[in-house]
Amino acid sequence: MLAVFFATYAAVFLAEIAGDKLLYTTGVLSARYRPLPIMVGVTIAFMAKMAVAVVIGERIAHLPPLLVAGVTAASFIGVAITVWRKPMVAKARRKEDHTAGKAALVSFAAIFFSEWGDVGQVTAATMAAKFMAEPGATASWPYIVWGGAVLAMVTKGGLAASIGAGARKWIEKTFSPKVIRYGGVGLLVLLGIMSVLETLGFG
Repeated sequence: MLAVFFATYAAVFLAEIAGDKLLYTTGVLSARYRPLPIMVGVTIAFMAKMAVAVVIGERIAHLPPLLVAGVTAASFIGVAITVWRKPMVAKARRKEDHTAGKAALVSFAAIFFSEWGDVGQVTAATMAAKFMAEPGATASWPYIVWGGAVLAMVTKGGLAASIGAGARKWIEKTFSPKVIRYGGVGLLVLLGIMSVLETLGFG
């Protein structure tokens, strides 16, 4: 069972870490919000998406590209609007704590509503199909695959959030709030466009 768990973890982590745009999306979010609510939001999103991947398997890769592209575009636009509307002047820490729920919700939406059928989900689906076809497979193996896949995604999100959190202080000292706002929104729009083009087969 541990072999199934770690094989899934390694496969999904390696598949996701190479050139994945959600890694950079999480980094952008962590430059605007605190790491803890971001990790709460992305963890819930990863749990849900990997559950779908394990249950549906490889069929997720065959969803209509226009549908996937539309949901991805709407997600990135929504996150960009939220970042744009965030006050440019930093609030006191006590007031900032009240935005934890909002930060978690924005992070959840950024991950859950984009990149469906991506390499991480397809890898998790493939691992589930592979291990369930082996002799001696038990009913608990899909849960083990799911756990390994979720942990891989959370590891990736944690790396992005911690890097973004470290960069947050430097960014706030180096750039004006206006530049941070335009840069963050611009990067989210660019990532959204890249995701849509890749989904439609142009990437």
